[in-house]
Amino acid sequence: MRGKSLIFWFLTLLGTTSLMAQVAADCGNAVPICNNTPVNGGTQGYGIDDFNGATTNGCLEQTITGSIESNSAWYRFRTGASGQLGFNIGFDASEDWDFALYRASDCSSLGDPVRCNFFDNSDEETFMGVGEDPTGNTSTVLYEDWLDVMPGEDYYLMINNFSNNNSGFSIQFSGDIFITNPFDALDCSIINNLLGPPLAACDNENIILDGTTSNALSYTWYSDTGSGFQPIAGETGPTLHVTVSAMYRVEVITTTMTNIISDVQVAFNTSPITYSVSDEIVCSDSMEYDLTQKDSQALGTQDPAAFMVTYHSTLNDAILGINSLISPYPLSIGTESIFVRNSSLENPRCYDASEQFQLSVVETPVLNFSTEIFICEDTAGVIIGETTPNAQYTYSWDSGETTPGITVTQAGSYTLTVTNSQWGQSCSTSGLITVVVSETPEITDVIIDDLQNNNTVEVITDVIGSFEYQIDSEAFQSSNIFTNVPPGVHTVTINDLNGCGSVTETITVVGFPSFFTPNGDGTNDYWHILGVSNLENPMVYVYDRYGKLLKQMDDSSLGWDGTFNGRELPSTDYWFKLIYTDLQGQLVEARYINNHFALKR
Repeated sequence: MRGKSLIFWFLTLLGTTSLMAQVAADCGNAVPICNNTPVNGGTQGYGIDDFNGATTNGCLEQTITGSIESNSAWYRFRTGASGQLGFNIGFDASEDWDFALYRASDCSSLGDPVRCNFFDNSDEETFMGVGEDPTGNTSTVLYEDWLDVMPGEDYYLMINNFSNNNSGFSIQFSGDIFITNPFDALDCSIINNLLGPPLAACDNENIILDGTTSNALSYTWYSDTGSGFQPIAGETGPTLHVTVSAMYRVEVITTTMTNIISDVQVAFNTSPITYSVSDEIVCSDSMEYDLTQKDSQALGTQDPAAFMVTYHSTLNDAILGINSLISPYPLSIGTESIFVRNSSLENPRCYDASEQFQLSVVETPVLNFSTEIFICEDTAGVIIGETTPNAQYTYSWDSGETTPGITVTQAGSYTLTVTNSQWGQSCSTSGLITVVVSETPEITDVIIDDLQNNNTVEVITDVIGSFEYQIDSEAFQSSNIFTNVPPGVHTVTINDLNGCGSVTETITVVGFPSFFTPNGDGTNDYWHILGVSNLENPMVYVYDRYGKLLKQMDDSSLGWDGTFNGRELPSTDYWFKLIYTDLQGQLVEARYINNHFALKR
């Protein structure tokens, strides 16, 4: 919690006026109220110590006076209904005020406050209280949570000026209790003053003070605008029509020759005017609308620091000052009426809710077409763009066409702009479509890693594209590598995912040693292809580097011993080819075989 620095102020009182009446420095004389109070003349001192020497109470701490109070004002009120209750204490931004609210029937049983705030006003705010800051400030630390009340509960409110520099404050009640029970949310039966509680009025209200007393002989009315009470000439009746902010007093002389003197403060606040606000048409892609940009129109030349503009979805909400719309305001397609309320920050009862404006939202087109299109090399053309157009929209291509879709045969980038025009407002969305030519796949090579029973086959293509791969009749896969391939004849297929064809090749998976050593030691003395028994009528031919046939073997042959016509051949590389009968009965040569090996002696 932000604390307060105990800085001692030296204050010279140059003089006071009776305009400060109806501010009670002691709990025992707490001013009873049942409505908003006007700005008073401020507080000076704290009378007796209502906390009996304590240095803390709830959030309150000792002030520069040595007591909890320094410049205090006490009020009391009684609830007349159940619901949520709050209040706003308004003051000058340069001043530092605190408050504590007690649920108690008298000053001797205050206990701890049910709501309390002792934060300093280093942010120079103008309100503190319970509930919500009326300016919409959600980050303030000067507000406590709403209070849930029941009928007949008594409360004492102590408001204290910590800074020894004050020009007074006002109290504004708030909460849903004043919506559900606008006339009896607070119980006015606790008011024992003949003229009633302090009155915050609007300059367009008809205010009549009533001092009617059953056994009265005469009435004398006085007013004090800062220079002391002065008689009001010609006012001798039981009521007084007032139009000027002042302290008012009535002196009643009764038949029993006893005098009744009653004072009341009446303060008039300027009622604002809400000026005409222009209609607004926006596009839905902005998602939300900043209502506050209408404030200057609604206020006109009025001081934005003295009045607050709020916006509402119904006229009744605007009149009651409830359910104000958030800003930025989320947009909905169509037209709605926004009702404007301009109210006094000092007295929210002074307001004007006579204006409204139409907020129309034009739907910005949403693009539903693909932004990447693949065409085949031999295509006759493909339609790109919107295939399910909206008859209310217009369409424009960067190539000049004005149809929802166009036919293209070449790769490139194409931009389509879709526009919806309503109420004089055009809302557009543009989409870039990239057309890519997809080439027919080709098998460039097949790499076979022969491990006899668990072979790996890798299919290679130089064509760039989006492909899937298959071996035999297995499911297609995204990888071009197949594992655990048994020896024998297989087919491998590359399929273009964009529908631009496929290619299939037949491969033979066999194994053979990369070298052999025919030295008669019983190890690697013969060379042959492994796995040829899985082929139909296989025949292996061995050649030297010049293409001379050295050996011909079938699957029953033991293998080649490295001789030709009984003569040992030298250590070098030799080549071979494998021929077998395919499923169609044709003799074919096995492809994609690394067909050379070495003889070592």
